[in-house]
This record gives sequence, C-alpha cells and structure tokens, in this order.
Amino acid sequence: MKLEIAKLAAVAAAVIGIAVGSSNLHAAEKDIVDTAVAAGQFKTLAAALGAAGLVDTLKGPGPFTVFAPTDDAFAKLPAGTLTNLLKPENKDQLIAILTYHVVPGKVMAADVVKLKEAKTVNGKMLKVTVMDGAVTINDAKVTSADIVASNGVIHVIDTVVLPPAT
Repeated sequence: MKLEIAKLAAVAAAVIGIAVGSSNLHAAEKDIVDTAVAAGQFKTLAAALGAAGLVDTLKGPGPFTVFAPTDDAFAKLPAGTLTNLLKPENKDQLIAILTYHVVPGKVMAADVVKLKEAKTVNGKMLKVTVMDGAVTINDAKVTSADIVASNGVIHVIDTVVLPPAT
C-alpha cells in the first residue's frame, strides 16, 4: 500500500513538474493538463493521467472537453479502487475510465446544456441531464464549467464517472 502511494506521489510530482515551465502563462495559454494542475484540485487526476500515459495526448492540439473529477471525487471511490487501477496490469481499465471523461471537441457549458448525451473518446456515451439549472454527467454534478485551456475546456465534476460494462 505504501509503495502504491509512493508511486502515485511520484507520478503526480512528474506531472506537476511538466506544468512548472508554463506556470506564468495565462489560463487560456495553458493546455488542459497544465490548467488542471495549476488549479490544485486535480492532483489525483493528474497522477492517473500519468499512470495511464495520457498526459501527452491531453497536452496535444485537441480540442478536448474534459469532465474533470476533483481529488474529492476520486476519494469517493471504494477503498482500494484507485490503488488497484494504478497497477500496471490494470492500465487498460484506467485508460478506459479516464477517456470516458473526455469528449472530442470544445463543448462549452452553453452547448452542454443542449445535449442529452455525448460520445466520449473511448466510444461510450455519457448521459447529460439538466434540471433546475444543474447539469449532471451520468451521476456526477458539474460544479464549475467553462475553464478554458489552449486546447479545449474543462468542466469540473464531483464524482468519477465509470463507463458502462459491455
């Protein structure tokens, strides 16, 4: 367990290190990864992206829309889930989960609220619900929207969404 936490910390440090070089840029000049790291509430997401080998992809040209779970959202997962997902033998499952949080294109909140569903990078559909001004993605509430990055947009969610089993 301590070894897994140490690995998580090392990956997070590496991902955070990537962002340091551009820390003085404006948010819209930072890519999705650097923007998320600078926000400070996505350390677990950044570490998971590193473990999954997806950092370079989300630093790429995009555009991408990321429904980004906070550290608190990851903490809601059952005990041991994250540690298990970070194991090398579970990399494909981790990639499937993380890419389920990404929609191709730049979909701003004004467009999200017009959708009933959105196709993710992993090919599965996310359910979009708008009720009383609140937007949910599957069972996750959007707590902050339209965080603009140079290669897309981030919408913050309060729960990790899991792709449907097939």
